Amino acid sequence: MLHYIKFFNFYFTVSLGLVSIWLGGMYIVYGYALYLAFYIIGDAVLGDDVSEPPLLNDTLLRYMLYSALPLSTVIYLSGLWLVLPNDSALWHWLSPYLPTLLIKAKKVTTWWQIAVAVPFLGLMLGGVATVVAHELVHKIGNPVSVTFGRWLLAFSFDANFSVEHVYNHHIKVATADDPATAPRGRDVYSHFVKAFIGTQKAGWQIEKKRLKRKALPVLSWRNACIRGWLMSVTLLGSAYLLAGIAGVLMFVALGLTAKFTLEIVNYMEHYGLVRHPKQPVRPRHSWNSNRRVSCWTMFNLPRHSHHHAQGAVPFVKLKALPDSPEMIGGYISTMGIALIPPLWFRIMKKKLAHWDEHYANEEERKIIAQLNNKN
Repeated sequence: MLHYIKFFNFYFTVSLGLVSIWLGGMYIVYGYALYLAFYIIGDAVLGDDVSEPPLLNDTLLRYMLYSALPLSTVIYLSGLWLVLPNDSALWHWLSPYLPTLLIKAKKVTTWWQIAVAVPFLGLMLGGVATVVAHELVHKIGNPVSVTFGRWLLAFSFDANFSVEHVYNHHIKVATADDPATAPRGRDVYSHFVKAFIGTQKAGWQIEKKRLKRKALPVLSWRNACIRGWLMSVTLLGSAYLLAGIAGVLMFVALGLTAKFTLEIVNYMEHYGLVRHPKQPVRPRHSWNSNRRVSCWTMFNLPRHSHHHAQGAVPFVKLKALPDSPEMIGGYISTMGIALIPPLWFRIMKKKLAHWDEHYANEEERKIIAQLNNKN
């Protein structure tokens, strides 16, 4: 039972985070600091989880994942709450039913504390919506799961991740043709821009080819990319109806933060690794982490080496593979390092040299030599 409970810990951390948002003021700052500390210190102190227990209660696991949609909605609404105008019709309708504590907390929250809340809420949204959606959209034989996943991704303007990630990234990972794989020497900020544009283009081309094979019009409701964009537009429209222009700005800020979080994770998971396009994907083509808190909170996503070697395997069956290329640390601490390019490049230079010597095959070493000659 403990192995089921450990994957519910995201409820605990996000619930505490939301309470700090609702209390407003400096509680937002304190809550954000504690949220980050939990992951960074927890991963550093608690070490790795290499257990592989058989979890057979599919119903419990399914509802555990589906519950991410209402939880993500609460995160989204909490962001709108912070910027809801005090003279709006919705405020006048809600305020008589709200505890005085919440009303006072909202009124004393300053603009800079709201600015701190944006990355806080965006990180929670990425951790809940994007991570769970990643698991759900891989269940391509289950339309309900994919639909849940796409709505979760719509919060970050990325419902079409369900197309590009499954049918492009997993096929082209660690090659120059994969927009989500960062080549050596690219910083995370330029990677975000290139990946954002590149994955949208790749998803559109995949959907375009699919519709042409079926003799269906590209510019139609049948196009999953168009439907995906409209899902985000629907959420954007609801933000405007609930909180006006301020709500729209908050939604955009949260969505872009969650999307940036996703691309930082992609950056960390594959940075600098290479593969010959005609050779199969192996565990060595992803940076792996078995850090306990990261794996529990992110539904074993850090066990990325096995995930890419066998993309259809559900999170509860992913193996630790301790002999795979090892990431710098836990996910939050590694994200922090990635945000400081000089530090990132210095650390990763050594790790890539180790990968080149101990993991790369002959064809991959040739690719690396060509890359070094270009540089």
